[in-house]
Amino acid sequence: MPGAAVPAPDAPDAPDTSVIEALPTAPPAVARQRWRLVLARASGVPDGSGRDQGEAWESAIEASGLPLFRPAGRARPRIAFGAPLPAGIAAERELADIVLMSFEPVWRVREALADRLPVGWRLVDLHDVWLGVPALAGQVVAADYRIDLGAVDAQAMTAAAKGLLDAERLPRERLKGTSIVRYDLRPLLLDVRVVAAGPPLFVCARTRFHPELGTGRPAEVVAALGDVAGAALVIGSVVRERLILADELDLSPDESHPQPEELDPGARALGR
Repeated sequence: MPGAAVPAPDAPDAPDTSVIEALPTAPPAVARQRWRLVLARASGVPDGSGRDQGEAWESAIEASGLPLFRPAGRARPRIAFGAPLPAGIAAERELADIVLMSFEPVWRVREALADRLPVGWRLVDLHDVWLGVPALAGQVVAADYRIDLGAVDAQAMTAAAKGLLDAERLPRERLKGTSIVRYDLRPLLLDVRVVAAGPPLFVCARTRFHPELGTGRPAEVVAALGDVAGAALVIGSVVRERLILADELDLSPDESHPQPEELDPGARALGR
């Protein structure tokens, strides 16, 4: 009909926001509990690359079924070790931290991890530590190593060990890439002594982890012992007995060995 009004089309219904608002949202991940693992590694375990080891450990703890905390930006949970373990070395008390999103009893954490660790590793102990403690790697200041030197003279090794500790400097050289690095081992050597006359003879060496100078390595200590004793020493085996944290060892300037002047700029690369 002429002049008749044409009805406007129906307006689309406004979205029902009540439905959207009712959809559940995932709660943010919150770290609630930190467990410090004490771990042992058998000798002869394949080391692989650092990345391979990290993936093996992340897979192992993920398979535990524990409510693991995942830091922002990470798809997998993280395990934080106190210090890298050199290739070919067995260990008796390595330290590593994992963080959970809920409070769990010690028995459940132990049972969840005990049979799922990477090949060659076993769980020795574990402790519930305060969530706010500093990062574990920053607390490690030294390590104890037990070194098998085979059939060598105990008196000669005892005298050589005393010679190292009495020395003010222990200048050494080692190959890094294609260049020779000159460094002083003495600031990184806290103790060395014969612990079993044998045969085989065992030496215990305590070496320091230093943020600038690096880490004293067992092979370096043995080489220095051999130089003092005038003998070529052969390492049968090395075991890292334990990592030592800052609150377990006083390394104040008054009681630690004085830091000698660097031999050259390459000395700061020690242990890196």
